Amino acid sequence: MNNKQKGDLGEFIAQKYLLDKGAKIIESNYRIKTGEIDIISDLGGEIVFVEVKARSNNRYGYPSEAVNYKKIKKIINTANYYILKNNLYNKKIRFDVIEVYLNEDKINHIVNAF
Repeated sequence: MNNKQKGDLGEFIAQKYLLDKGAKIIESNYRIKTGEIDIISDLGGEIVFVEVKARSNNRYGYPSEAVNYKKIKKIINTANYYILKNNLYNKKIRFDVIEVYLNEDKINHIVNAF
């Protein structure tokens, strides 16, 4: 399985996990010129921007460690555009990271990751 396939599988698993928690998936793979957000969901009236990181193992570190300053900046800029475009000023928002461990059938949901 190549990295693209792992990423797609991780996002599918993360979406199912969010749906099971009662979230509504608004967008997936929301992409503009400046960046991409893996999942945008509504969870209890709160808009949640989710970055998904999937790994087969943690040999090279935890998946969330790949969400560095540069990546965070891109996600926030993309989210700001989404909020502006969709007039979501009065909505509560947060940024989460979901780690998916493919070989362990394990998910780690980091709420308010940044």
